Amino acid sequence: MAELARRLVGALDGLLGVPVPLRIQAWDGSVAGPPGAPTLVLRNRRALRRLLWQPGELGLARAYVSGDLDVAPGTDLYDVLRAVAHFVERPEIRGLRFGAADVLGVRGRRVAGALLRAGALGPQPVPPPEEARPDGRLHSRSRDRAAISHHYDVGNDFYALVLGPSMVYSCAYWEPAARSLEAAQEAKLDLICRKLGLRPGMRLLDVGCGWGSLVLHAARHYGVTAVGVSISAEQVALARKRVEEAGLADRVEIRLQDYREVPDGPFDAISSVGMAEHVGSAQYRVYAESLYRLLKPGGRLLNHQIARRPDLPGEEYRPSPFIDRYVFPDGELSPVGSTVSRLEEAGFEVRDVEALREHYGLTLREWVANLEAHWTEAVRLVGRGRARVWRLYMAASALAFEENRIGVNQVLAVRSTADGAAGLAATREEWLRAPGTAPDQPVPGTPAAAPGESDLGDRRSVR
Repeated sequence: MAELARRLVGALDGLLGVPVPLRIQAWDGSVAGPPGAPTLVLRNRRALRRLLWQPGELGLARAYVSGDLDVAPGTDLYDVLRAVAHFVERPEIRGLRFGAADVLGVRGRRVAGALLRAGALGPQPVPPPEEARPDGRLHSRSRDRAAISHHYDVGNDFYALVLGPSMVYSCAYWEPAARSLEAAQEAKLDLICRKLGLRPGMRLLDVGCGWGSLVLHAARHYGVTAVGVSISAEQVALARKRVEEAGLADRVEIRLQDYREVPDGPFDAISSVGMAEHVGSAQYRVYAESLYRLLKPGGRLLNHQIARRPDLPGEEYRPSPFIDRYVFPDGELSPVGSTVSRLEEAGFEVRDVEALREHYGLTLREWVANLEAHWTEAVRLVGRGRARVWRLYMAASALAFEENRIGVNQVLAVRSTADGAAGLAATREEWLRAPGTAPDQPVPGTPAAAPGESDLGDRRSVR
């Protein structure tokens, strides 16, 4: 029986035709696989049954979340995820198809024999309780509320452990001077306010307001009145408490409300940060048209949204099974070009697109570090299975951003006036400048030129 790992690795390598870039430690203590490779631990037969019934990402996720599959002590989770991601993208693996001849042939019989001797053949294990299975019409308001609740209503104390004092659950903005996650998140909030051109007396709508950090920042530092809407009951409860504690209840209102139900536009500016990923392609036109209707002519929209790579010809978009079942039920990612097109079709003029992909990789690594540093408390708050879901999804997402498998973009759009005016200054530097900043001061987040340097070359052009 001490040969179990060697038999399993040999059978799997033979079936796939290429070595798997992982070492496997079986529950009998045996270990096999490439020396020096990241090591996974099969804690019991149920781990193999999960993989046998659901080969691929979903089976691996169920095995890890349940604790049947684990990362060996001394092995970095990022190394495991990187090895798996690169392996499944290899052409010979992407194009792998098994027919009857493969299953019934020598390689298939070898795998079946290894599984039989390991006791892996048996009924399908019940999925972990953290797995979501929403019902009802896709992106109906009731189903959207259930999907949002699955992700966000897991306890504000848990999110405080992961996100830190900022309570901002979206990509931070890592300026050169940023020395902490909190400073980078404040820089992101300020960047959004500057892009929106917020001024005292303006009225801001924040769609999917989370725990209220953006509306609080905008009211404190830019003098606006703000409405934040969310369909997460726990987010709304904490956001309202933070508004009261800040003494801003006369200028900031937090509503438990779907963006499709906001009745009291128009607003001078609208922000939507990390919310549009939940909308879905079938509802995106409704989303864009709703925000256009709620915005004053001359007003600005800042849409901050994760993007996937465009499909290749003949490809069909399929959301990640793990993300869909455990993290963001019914969530969909769109290429940034599709987002821009939908906004334009709704009537917006898109004026700026800024990619922040590398910033999200840094942010997610900070969140993973926070979770790991408070692991015992996180497990006490939400259970081991859900804590493992968050660790797996945030670490995998960090690598996906770093390796350009997904991105994140801030799209600034305007609802032009009847005569076509956008209300923006002539240059990006001007409309990014914070209120009260002198024209000769650098825009926050941009390096100052060294003395004597310019971008004009050796001599200035002559008109």
